[in-house]
Amino acid sequence: MTPSNTLQLSGDRLALLYRLSQTFSSSLDLDEVLDRVMDEVIAATHAERGFVMLHGEDGLPVFRVARGMDQSAIDDPQFQVSRSVVKRVAREGQPILTSDAQSDHRFSMRQSVVDLRLRSILCVPLKTKDRVSGTVYVDNRLQAGIFTQGDLDLLTAIASTAAIAVENARLYEVAIEKGRLEREAQMAFQIQAGLLPAATPQLPGWEFAMRWLPAREVSGDYYDFIHLDQGKLGVVMADVSDKGMPAALFMALTRSIVRASVHHAPSPADGIANANRLVCADSTGGMFVTLFYGLLDPATGQLTYVNAGHNPPLLYQLEKGQLAELTRTGTALGIAADAAYQQHTVTLVPGDSLMLYTDGVTDATDAGLQEFGLDRLQRVTLDHRHASAAEMVSALGRALDDFTGSAQQFDDIAALVVKCAK
Repeated sequence: MTPSNTLQLSGDRLALLYRLSQTFSSSLDLDEVLDRVMDEVIAATHAERGFVMLHGEDGLPVFRVARGMDQSAIDDPQFQVSRSVVKRVAREGQPILTSDAQSDHRFSMRQSVVDLRLRSILCVPLKTKDRVSGTVYVDNRLQAGIFTQGDLDLLTAIASTAAIAVENARLYEVAIEKGRLEREAQMAFQIQAGLLPAATPQLPGWEFAMRWLPAREVSGDYYDFIHLDQGKLGVVMADVSDKGMPAALFMALTRSIVRASVHHAPSPADGIANANRLVCADSTGGMFVTLFYGLLDPATGQLTYVNAGHNPPLLYQLEKGQLAELTRTGTALGIAADAAYQQHTVTLVPGDSLMLYTDGVTDATDAGLQEFGLDRLQRVTLDHRHASAAEMVSALGRALDDFTGSAQQFDDIAALVVKCAK
C-alpha cells in the first residue's frame, strides 16, 4: 500500500469517526443513541449480528440492543453471545478479537462458544474516563477470519466516541427521572399535608398547637382532630412503624379507618378495637401503627383516652405542679386482630396541658449521636408550663433545633399540645 493510499484510509477513517460523533450526539434519548451505535457498528464491520450491553446497578451486563445485519431483533440475547468474551472485556476493559473462536485456545472450550458455533468475534468496551460502562459485541457464526486488526481498531475508536454519547444520554435520562421523582414526591407531600388538619379547633377556653416535620418527602407520623357529636373532640397522635412512601400510604389508610371507627362508637376503647381489626385486615409487610386517641369533652375537661402502644403523652397538672404520663392501655394497631384495649379518664382544669409526641422527638440525635431523650422533653414542657399551646410547641421546636444542630433528621417528628386555658 502506497503512502498516499494509507493517507487516504486515515482520512476516510477520521471522516467516518467525525460523522459518527455527530450522529451519536444528535440525540439525548438513550435508546435512540444505542440504536444508532448498533446500526453504524454493524455497517462498519459487516458483522452478522451485533449487541450493545450496559452495566446494570449490580455490575452485570444488561442487553439494550441485539439485532442482525437486517435490523431484525434477536430474541433472548443473553444466550446468543460468548459470555466468557463479554465478561473478560467488561472486567479488563481491553478489546478482544478472535478470528475463529472454535480453535482459539482462550475460548474454544467455553460452552457458549461450542453451543452457538461462534467463529469471528469482536468485542470492545464502552469506556469513559477509564470506567467501563458497557460493551459492544459483534460476531459471525458462519465464517472465520472476517474480522481484522483494522476492524478491531476501528470498532474501538467507534466505541470510544459512542461511550461519550451513551454516557451523556444516560445522565440526561437520570436527570429526567430524578426530576419526575422529585415532582411526584412533592405532589405526595402536598396530598399528605392535605390529609392533616389545616387549622386547629377553635373551642372557647382551649388551645391547640402542633408541629409536623417529615424526615423524608412524606411521613408516617400524623395527628388529627375529629369533631364528634355533642361538641366532643377526638384527638389523635400516631406513628407508623416505617418511614417514607410506604409509611405515608399506611398512615392515610389508618387515618381513614380510625375516623370511621370512632364515630358513633360506644366508647373510645370500642372504637380503637374496631380500628385495630380493620387495620390488621389490611396490614401487609408487618407494618403497624402506635396511636394515642383521646376523647375530649370541652365542657367538663374530661379526656377519655386509649394509648395503643404509643409514647406516653405528658400531662402537666397545675394543681400538683408536676408531670404525669398517660401510659399504654393496649398494643399497637395492626399486630393482633383480637387485641383488647382499656380506656382511662383524666380531667384537665385551667392551667393544665397535654404534650403528645412521636418517638422522632425523643430519638432525635445530635452530631455525636446523643439522643434528645425524654428528660429534655419533660424539661421543655415544665419550663413553658405557663405558656400558650403555640408557645410550647415553638419552644420544643427551638430546643430540638438547638440540640440537633447540623445533624441530619432520620425520623419523622410530630408534636401536639392541648391546653386548658379557660
